[in-house]
Amino acid sequence: MKIGVLNSGGDCPGLNAVINGVVGAADKLGWEVYGFIDGFEGLLPEGGDYLKLTPDDTIGIGKLGGTILGTTNKGHFAAKVGVGDVAKIPEEIMSKARENMKLLGVEALVVIGGDGSLTTALQMNQEGFNVVGVPKTIDNDLQATAMSFGFDSAVTTVVDGLDRLQTTGQSHKRVMVLEVMGRHAGWIALWGGIGGGAHVILLPEIEFDLENVAEHIKRREEAGQRSTLVVVAEGARVGGGELITKGDGASEVTLGGVGEVVAHHLEAMTGKDTRSCVLGHLQRGGSPTAIDRILGARFGVKAVKMIESGEYGRMVSYQAYHVDSVPIEEAVHQLRLVNPTGEMVDTARALGICMGDR
Repeated sequence: MKIGVLNSGGDCPGLNAVINGVVGAADKLGWEVYGFIDGFEGLLPEGGDYLKLTPDDTIGIGKLGGTILGTTNKGHFAAKVGVGDVAKIPEEIMSKARENMKLLGVEALVVIGGDGSLTTALQMNQEGFNVVGVPKTIDNDLQATAMSFGFDSAVTTVVDGLDRLQTTGQSHKRVMVLEVMGRHAGWIALWGGIGGGAHVILLPEIEFDLENVAEHIKRREEAGQRSTLVVVAEGARVGGGELITKGDGASEVTLGGVGEVVAHHLEAMTGKDTRSCVLGHLQRGGSPTAIDRILGARFGVKAVKMIESGEYGRMVSYQAYHVDSVPIEEAVHQLRLVNPTGEMVDTARALGICMGDR
């Protein structure tokens, strides 16, 4: 049997670990693996654009960041164009991909991607392609899986950033604002903020008032704590207002800039010297953590086993330390957001972290 594997959407640590898992498990079954270049786009050139992958080709790649196959979040297969907005993939594009896969003899496809990529995978499955999905997002916002690989690596980067900002903030007695990724979910900010000792965490899921944050900073000042670490998720809305974005909004919005806005307001409210820092794509780059290497490999192996048993139209899922599968449809129906009254937020509050709502 011949199977294909591709990455689609943004990159993240752990992609190569998944590829390694797919290739290793397929080789044990005597199958051939075609790695398509630059996501779904690799299905379109005549004869396909791919690498034949064997275990010899994937030695040592689990520790590497990025992806040996390349990826893209643009092109002919963009099914997600905004939150809740779905575009149908044109039939001529589907036909060309189907023709090339048939020509190569590729009978099934492993799609490693986030919400948008899995929306495309779902459409392909509905059009008769044999597809299995592997959840990939540093944002950890996919429904139907408790964790996706890449998340732990992103959180670790946030923690490292906060550790560094803490020392410079203390030296100058400043308020340090760190803007982190996550789009419309606050998982990275929440986990990274708790792990990195933040004093304030601002999330998209909890409406906050910067007056409350300013008062918290002033109380810390009165108690002799001259420096404050603030973590803000890129999708947080200041004063319950509009998302702060970059670009013209012609496609799915690019979030960014909220950290600078928060820093500006807090400096005016507190009189404290305030600086902002944006981690940005540092959270996507670099070597994956041990957790993401292992989780990625497990996901890749599970995807091959799903193909072996004919479980198409399903996505690998991680729940309660066990790797299983769920229908892709369950994963893309809605985002998995932070529960404002959940255990993680309760933990943050118990640690004295201000969430800006009180």
